[in-house]
Amino acid sequence: MSWSEVGIRWKKRLERVDWYLCFGLIFLFLVLCGLCMGGWKLHQVLNDADALPIEAVAIKGERRFTSDEEIQEALQDLMQRSFFSADVNQVQQALEALPWVYQASVRREWPAKLKVYLVEQTAVAHWNETDWLNDQGQVFKAPMKEGAGELPYLVGPEDQALSVLNSYQLVSELLGINGFKLSHLELSPRHAWLGVLDSGIKLNLGREDKMARVQRFIDVYPTLVKQGKPFVRVDLRYDTGLAVGWDDAQEESH
Repeated sequence: MSWSEVGIRWKKRLERVDWYLCFGLIFLFLVLCGLCMGGWKLHQVLNDADALPIEAVAIKGERRFTSDEEIQEALQDLMQRSFFSADVNQVQQALEALPWVYQASVRREWPAKLKVYLVEQTAVAHWNETDWLNDQGQVFKAPMKEGAGELPYLVGPEDQALSVLNSYQLVSELLGINGFKLSHLELSPRHAWLGVLDSGIKLNLGREDKMARVQRFIDVYPTLVKQGKPFVRVDLRYDTGLAVGWDDAQEESH
């Protein structure tokens, strides 16, 4: 085949090519490349903490035990990110990890602010000497803070925190309306109850009918006072009657 024949064949093939389609595909390819490049550039800008920094964090909610310094330390690393790349869920988790924070909600506010609403723990009792109980009966760990108030001391198995709190509220209310203050309530591993008044008097309530036994103590208290001797312990585990422990360690049954 001569070169002239080859040239003629290529000329015929080129005449059959749809140049509009080719140019259209090339144009589409260039557009897609431009979009990809633009998306990549936009991604870089949105994740650039220098270009779009978080300029402020607005904290709302009543706080007594969580300081600004603690919040700043908790968010120190997260604040190095840009406004768009900062993960609000991570911010929320970092804040809720603070010992006195019960709940945190976080949202972005254009152009460069995070708005945070904090709810602190409401401590209602000391729990097992080292922890606290909140008003939901949940155990939490937190350092002692000035202003926490005078709270009762509750003791019991770890999985019985809510039960002990509910029992404390019932017993405390019954004693309170009769002029007594319950400062300590303990549930033993054998599920026996022991209460301590703010005066130091111990009430051994046993495992059953604790409310009836508390009422028995209230009823007999005036009689015990008339004895003229201070007492430190009242054992109410009997079906009828009780045993009293006096300061001189002599017990008397009634």
